[in-house]
Amino acid sequence: MKKSCRKSRGAAVGMAILFGLVAAGLPASAQASGGSSGAPADAAGLSAAEQAFLTGYLDHLNYMVFVADGEKLSPALAKMAVTQSNRYLIEKLGLSVIDFDQIEKNKKDQSAAWQSETGGSISMLQFLARKFNADVYVEIDFSVKDTSSGGKFKAAAQGTVKIFDPATATLLGSIPYTGQEAFSPANLDQAAGNAISSAVWALMPRITTQVKDLMRNSLAKGLRYELIINKTPDAKQMSTFRRGLAKKVREVEQASYTPEETRLNVFAFVKADKVQDLVFDAAEASGMPDLNLLYQRGRSLTFDSGLQ
Repeated sequence: MKKSCRKSRGAAVGMAILFGLVAAGLPASAQASGGSSGAPADAAGLSAAEQAFLTGYLDHLNYMVFVADGEKLSPALAKMAVTQSNRYLIEKLGLSVIDFDQIEKNKKDQSAAWQSETGGSISMLQFLARKFNADVYVEIDFSVKDTSSGGKFKAAAQGTVKIFDPATATLLGSIPYTGQEAFSPANLDQAAGNAISSAVWALMPRITTQVKDLMRNSLAKGLRYELIINKTPDAKQMSTFRRGLAKKVREVEQASYTPEETRLNVFAFVKADKVQDLVFDAAEASGMPDLNLLYQRGRSLTFDSGLQ
């Protein structure tokens, strides 16, 4: 029986923003499973169904924005950066976003779960990216310089944007940025705020465009899912399971094996719930009918084999 259980004046200012991207509202034609569909493949080797899934996925990205721990941006300016990023995503692209306060709350509440599930092997940011089904995070580091003269206040920001895969922390690409001066008749704090807002609105179009291009290139084999299977004493049985699952998806790679745990990387043009179904089918066919899902964090799924 299958069971399923689931981020100063005159000084350098660092800011890191994480953009979680989650597929939502995919068209019906994009729900086909990985592997051969019988339809003609394109130049990249994708079938029509796989192309439909990938296009739908990239066209329905949901962004999450938050400021990394340990950075020097003041809380007020950090929240302004997040708010302005969210405004762009909502007003210009019509996308939904994850609320800043919700993210901050989870950074505190999920500390125990992070330690328990990962042992600190990945960063809290990467853990939260998985929890909120993140596909990409973008880190923006820039410094802000301000000056005042004759009652005029000026500030400018510059730095580099780096785009990462949260599943592996692999650098996908980077974008350099040098901003023009922003002005304020009031004070240097307001000038710095204007500089940050200006930077965000100048960067967001470049970020969102490059993210889609980088993701399309990095997903040639499909979305990458991490499977962690606890209690795997029989290596031969796990080999049978792996080969059976490989027939249902684009590719399966074995990352590690011990009698206590097996880790697999699965590549497929399907959503997480479909991956679960394929895993259960392959497990039953390989003599593990009691395999069950313990919890899911984005595209990382942890199972218990059900074996003694």
